[in-house]
Parts: sequence; C-alpha cells; structure tokens
Amino acid sequence: MARSSYEYPGYERSGVGYWSKTALLYAVVTAGALWMTLPFWWTITTSLSANPQASEVTFIPAAVTLQNFVQLWERPDILLVRWFINTVIFAGAVTLFNLTFDSLAGYALAKLDFWGRDKLFLGFISTMMIPGMVTLIPVYLILVELNWTNTYQGLIAPLIAGPFGIFLLRQHFKSLPTSLGEAARIDGCNEFQTFYKIYLPLAKPALATLAIFTFMGAWNNFQWPLIIANENEMYTLPVALFAVRNQYFAEWGLMMAAALIIVAPVLVAFLAAQNYFIRGMSLSGMKG
Repeated sequence: MARSSYEYPGYERSGVGYWSKTALLYAVVTAGALWMTLPFWWTITTSLSANPQASEVTFIPAAVTLQNFVQLWERPDILLVRWFINTVIFAGAVTLFNLTFDSLAGYALAKLDFWGRDKLFLGFISTMMIPGMVTLIPVYLILVELNWTNTYQGLIAPLIAGPFGIFLLRQHFKSLPTSLGEAARIDGCNEFQTFYKIYLPLAKPALATLAIFTFMGAWNNFQWPLIIANENEMYTLPVALFAVRNQYFAEWGLMMAAALIIVAPVLVAFLAAQNYFIRGMSLSGMKG
C-alpha cells in the first residue's frame, strides 16, 4: 500500500503520545474556533432578544423574538429595501465587471505574445503597492467633474477591475496547456472564441475565487460609498448602518438585526461557492 504524503519512516498513528498530541491539537483548534464565533453568536442572540441592554452580554436570549427585524421594515426613516437594493446593484455590478475585464486581461497576459507583455504585467502588479488613500481624492474629483456623485455609475466605475484579479486569473491561465489554444485555432476558432469556449470554462475555480473576494469586498465596502454617496437614498447597507447608529445607538437589538442582514448574503455566497473557492486557491496561487 502506498504511504500517505504525511507519513514518514517511524510514524505510527498509535500510542499514548500520538493520541494526546492529537487531542491537544483538536482542543486548541476547537477553542480557537469557538472564540472566533462568539461575536457572531452574540450578534444573532442580541438581534433575537427583546430590548437588550448595552451592559448585558447574553449568549442565550431569555425569549426569542423577531421584533427587531420587523421594526427594520416598519420604520419610515429606515429605507432598508432601498439600501439593500443599492448594495446588491453595487456589489453585483462590481463583481460582474471584475470577472469580465480581469479574465480578458489575465488571458491576454498569459496566452498572447506581444511586445511589452511582461512589463505591462509588472505595471499592473505594482499598483497593488499604492495605498488606496493616494488615489482617493483624484478619483473623487474626476467623478465630481463628471457629475457622477450620488449615482450608481459613480459607485461602480472606479472598481470595475483590479490588479489582484488580473494576477489571479493570469496565473491560472498560465497553468493551462497552450496546446488547447493551438488545437482550437487549427479548428478555425479566432482568439476570442479560443478564450470564451476553451479556456474560460476551465477557469471556473479561479473565477469563483475572484467572484467571492470581489463580492465580499464590495458588499462590505464602507469607505468609497461613504464618500461618493451623501444622500440617504443612495446609501449602501454598511454606510446606512453607520448613518443611523447615533439615532438608534441604545437599541442594540435593532443594530444587531441590521448587522445580521448585512452579513447574511456574504455568508450565503461563500457557502454556495466554497468548493470552487478552495479549488481556485489551490490551482491558481503558486503556478506561473
């Protein structure tokens, strides 16, 4: 029988020493996992509690109620549906544009041979070292000149592509055999057909990884929507939660219910695509 990759001569999965170390390892990992999940559990229990106090930290509510979620829908000054739609449009459009443009750029930098390709790739990667605060004011002033403040295009346009996505997909496309493209061209496919019909379906794990990262980043993005959208109707959920926190600061149940609504779509998206995410990270990270 072939030896497992983690086994070595003298390795035995038996004995008091092995089981004690294993039990200790699992205990440490379990304790760490519980510690990391405590804040999220407290958010859930607080959102389901009736009139929780700021000084109280209760991990098991005395009485479970959905009144906090009902109040979010009923209060006229909380535009929950509009803020949710704004966030869906913002995160969805940013994710879609990134998948489109980053995949095209990654394919070109990986499979097309043209002058200056490697230098152009280094230029893209070097932008990852520039702090976002450096370009924040110039980008904002450009959008002011275009009269794009408090608009969807103002929210979306600066984030339609990113160097991380280009790098991730470029690495993945480089790991795919060049002979596939050569065979497709012999069969009469043009360059775009080769990309769309041959290589893109094979990049699903990397695309899913990029989609998760991009969607999570856009959904939770606080700084840019806060700057570009200064009208109540254009708020995204993170900005809206910040805007109303002073008014409802004492109502912890209401605040935690809003926080849970913000977190839930990201959690669902990750759980739905986690298999692709793991495959994409393992296939794209170290090849190139």
